[in-house]
Amino acid sequence: MGARYYGADSENGDRIDDPSEGALFMMIGDLNDSDNTFVVVQPDEDDPAWCVSVAVLDEGGYEIVRRDTARGERDVTTATGIDDIARDLTIWMAARDFLGRPTGQVGES
Repeated sequence: MGARYYGADSENGDRIDDPSEGALFMMIGDLNDSDNTFVVVQPDEDDPAWCVSVAVLDEGGYEIVRRDTARGERDVTTATGIDDIARDLTIWMAARDFLGRPTGQVGES
């Protein structure tokens, strides 16, 4: 069975469906500057409205690119702390829209 909401794919072919913050931490930690330089997370759907990528920088650290065409967002940042990156991505992805997921706010009846 595929991902319910989104999947994370790394350059070396690793894939995790609906990755947790811990799984993202592990995937980012496994990146290197030779044969596994990036991870891309996006919904498992045709023409996804959003995606995020994390890539190793030559000078150290990571480049994080967040794109959400439905909201007109595109943000490029750099960071060095894998734990911070995984946490920030998890929070950012939780705010995205997914096919089949209820859109109501917490606390709505």
